[in-house]
Amino acid sequence: MVSEQTVIQIRNLTKKIGRKKLVDSLTFDIKRGEVFGFLGPNGAGKTTTIRMMVGLMSATKGEVIIEGKSIAHEFEQAIQHVGAIVENPEMYKFLTGYQNLVHFANMVPGGIKKERIKEVVELVGLESRIRHKVKTYSLGMRQRLGVAQALLHKPSVLILDEPTNGLDPSGIRELRDYLRNLAQNEGISIIVSSHLLSEMELMCDRIAIIQNGKLIDVKRITELVQNNEEEITAIFTVDQSQIAIELVKKHMVNAYISMTENGFQIMIERERIPDIITLLTDNCVRIYEVKHITKTLEDKFLEMTEGEKIV
Repeated sequence: MVSEQTVIQIRNLTKKIGRKKLVDSLTFDIKRGEVFGFLGPNGAGKTTTIRMMVGLMSATKGEVIIEGKSIAHEFEQAIQHVGAIVENPEMYKFLTGYQNLVHFANMVPGGIKKERIKEVVELVGLESRIRHKVKTYSLGMRQRLGVAQALLHKPSVLILDEPTNGLDPSGIRELRDYLRNLAQNEGISIIVSSHLLSEMELMCDRIAIIQNGKLIDVKRITELVQNNEEEITAIFTVDQSQIAIELVKKHMVNAYISMTENGFQIMIERERIPDIITLLTDNCVRIYEVKHITKTLEDKFLEMTEGEKIV
């Protein structure tokens, strides 16, 4: 469950190289236990933002505050709350998954107990293969092992840049389910950058849309895809398509209407839909279905970025 507590604060974050601004004054908050997505066309500044969030790149201006600590001025205290996979997870393929985790655990200040290693292995569902060599793992399993590695030190924030790259549909769904489980049951805030709009729609609670380094908007997925417009598109399935279209054209002069295989599609004010139903039934046209076409996240994204595609 998403908490109202803020875990990450991004304030006027800017990255400038020469005269070019890669990231321009980004400001937003990320809550505890939410899956937060970064969406934007290729070159929009998503990866640059993530690199500044984890300290791999310095900001020209602004700051990133994680659990009350500044990445710029209190790096060690801030980064201890973060687990991240910025590129594809790199593992020693000749070692087993377990040996890789032990190797990484030994590099963490203070060490990691074996109980915690066992815990994260169960968390990502690798119990049956953790003693096998990584070279035998599928790409999806390697991604899950990477997530396990990132979770070893019990971070409150998990940052993933394009975590579904190279995964087949089954692997994508598998990873999505694990990430949703981590957010909901472990209270971990997960930040995901991806170009797969359909996956972001299924995975994220909120999404930040970035274009040309600037923040266009931050909205909940439900707010982005719900249709509250006064004018909607509806599909009517009827038994007498031609008669129905002629009736509607005659009585709904300003409506845009087109024939479909089993009826017609119409763009009209929502409040006039009941009038169309009454008109058709009064004229003995049988209505089998009225379906409201819901806009997808992709539709909304293309509207907000004026058609610029994600790559």
